Amino acid sequence: MSEENSEKKPGMKLSPKILELLSKYSEIELEDVEMEIGDLEIWVQPAVTGIQVPTRAPPAKAKPSEILKTEFRRPVRQYPGSIVEVRLGATRAEGGTRGKVLALGGEKVPPFYLSEGTMPHPPVIALDVFDMEIRLAKAVRMHVEDVLEDPAEWARLAVEKFGADMVNLHLVSIDPLIKDTSPAIAAKTVENVLQTVDVPLTIGGCGDPQKDLRVFEKVAEVTKGERILFNSVTLDMDIRKTAEVIRKFGHATIAFTSMDMNRARELNRKLYEHLPREDIVIDTTTAALGYGLDYAFSIMERTRLAALMGDKELQHPMASGTTNAWAAREAWMSLAPQWGPRELRGPMWETVTALTLLLTGVDYFMMMHPAAVKTLRDVTTNLSSSLREDNEIAENWVTLKL
Repeated sequence: MSEENSEKKPGMKLSPKILELLSKYSEIELEDVEMEIGDLEIWVQPAVTGIQVPTRAPPAKAKPSEILKTEFRRPVRQYPGSIVEVRLGATRAEGGTRGKVLALGGEKVPPFYLSEGTMPHPPVIALDVFDMEIRLAKAVRMHVEDVLEDPAEWARLAVEKFGADMVNLHLVSIDPLIKDTSPAIAAKTVENVLQTVDVPLTIGGCGDPQKDLRVFEKVAEVTKGERILFNSVTLDMDIRKTAEVIRKFGHATIAFTSMDMNRARELNRKLYEHLPREDIVIDTTTAALGYGLDYAFSIMERTRLAALMGDKELQHPMASGTTNAWAAREAWMSLAPQWGPRELRGPMWETVTALTLLLTGVDYFMMMHPAAVKTLRDVTTNLSSSLREDNEIAENWVTLKL
């Protein structure tokens, strides 16, 4: 090889001695070396990864042969609040003339939550009676047309034939824009009704704050000891005077506000200055089916739940003027055939309104149609009795037939 070629190939400059020394080593490390290689074959010895043991499939799980059995226990919740009890009417032994005494309230659980507690008193149903003839829907008038001009006989019919627990007597004739009946005449009407029936009474005014107060003063005096429920005291009235009269003669009152829990609290706070809590029933207003029933339901439900959760200013029995259902024109007007006969439509309108508010916890219903009264009582009795039975019904609810 020429000297020129040997300069171009640095590897050829290694002496045989160096190559001999390098041959003694199994490994050599080269730096900055360029290699020109033709065909290159690399052989890599595979690493041993261990012995593979054949895997065994897990045993199949046995299918259950029966449903897991466990004891059913109804959930029970404790509520920090309770509803005060308001007693209405007084027997002879108590200073009155009533044949029985009725009680409202006393609940410690939501309505019909009988797995959590008891409802000490069923809702009380009163039928409306008026001290003068007024315009009534035909479906109602047909049941009372013979007594429209005699409130005492009207009250007798309500109790003896239609099964009213109480009589809700409306003194509409005292309205200055109608007859402006004097307090003395109004009190005489109340005395006649008391002598005709022996159930507790509710006495309603005309809505004029000044006239209602004067009439309430007279009526409260002549019915001393009878434990009358006055309907009602409002924020527009002279609350101090009205409450003092009611307390002086041993009566109770409905505190009426218009769909506002805060106003209900406000009125109750003012009444507490003059009346014990056991003399107050609250009415947050009843709006009928199709005319705001959802609002009425919401306010009443929130009122009752707030009371059970500890709001002392709302811990009172609730009243409902369910007769307001007849203010809905669908309850009494002649409509297209698909609406059905109004003789059935009207009672159904009142019934649905009552049953809806029953679920909010209403304790006192003021109603008008005998069929609506009967339906409400039957449903209440059915709910109260069936829900008191043992756990068997709850356990078998899937297959239960009603």
